[in-house]
Amino acid sequence: MAPQPKRKLSKGRRDRRRAHDALTARNLVACSNCGSMRLPHTVCSNCGHYQGREVLEIDKDKKSE
Repeated sequence: MAPQPKRKLSKGRRDRRRAHDALTARNLVACSNCGSMRLPHTVCSNCGHYQGREVLEIDKDKKSE
């Protein structure tokens, strides 16, 4: 059998341990070409532009949707 705790952990001690477990929101920036939201330092999945130039060719069918 595994060892068991001898005393109940208080709510304060439990909550202090969980203080760093909260999720943080992702940092999004607007694309300079199309204006859609994207992650910083990544190619825009909507238009394929990065730092003012087109690096991925996106199909016309996907752009219109």
